Amino acid sequence: MALRINDTAPDFTADTTEGRINFHEWIGDSWAILFSHPKDFTPVCTTELGAVAGLKSEFDRRNCKIIGISIDGVSDHEAWSKDIEASQGHAVNYPLIGDPELKVVKAYDMLPADSGDTSEGRTPMDNATARSVFVIGPDKKIKATLTYPMSTGRNFAEILRLVDSCQLTAEQQLATPANWEMGGDVIISPAVSDEDAKARFPEGWEQPLPYIRVVKQPL
Repeated sequence: MALRINDTAPDFTADTTEGRINFHEWIGDSWAILFSHPKDFTPVCTTELGAVAGLKSEFDRRNCKIIGISIDGVSDHEAWSKDIEASQGHAVNYPLIGDPELKVVKAYDMLPADSGDTSEGRTPMDNATARSVFVIGPDKKIKATLTYPMSTGRNFAEILRLVDSCQLTAEQQLATPANWEMGGDVIISPAVSDEDAKARFPEGWEQPLPYIRVVKQPL
């Protein structure tokens, strides 16, 4: 069954480059980004893993843990990490999950159930659908998903923006408009009545349409 927003992120226990983890316990009270890769030693993924390592302090500032997964074993990940550091200028500073039996990628609906039970002999194209990003909240619910083709590197500045929006709207009955960035104007949720909105936003709001109420982002 396909995973949807607000579904509970599947829990699992797996070996990683930083030891064995239980996923929900590893998340703890943090937010989390789980992002997947079809195969070790692939070019686009190499650039992505380096880019995320360079942005780790930004994720830390948002109380958001990051974890990668590739359909190979941990020993391959460790060898790949050396290439990533040498070519991208950033050492991998977050765990990479080993999934040689394809259990995690199947649990997250990135490969069909009949894909076998081993990564051996599989090419990147065999695993091409394992190119997803999952934003997961402290409640272990999936807050957002993104899936990219193998030929297109992911924009992690956009993923940071997505985390900002998810965190803001989880705390307050607000929504963020197109191209919103932290500090920009936001939209009052339709679930908030005008009466309640007046109490929360006594300075009022702009209303370009009857169903759009725009206010400054609360500090």
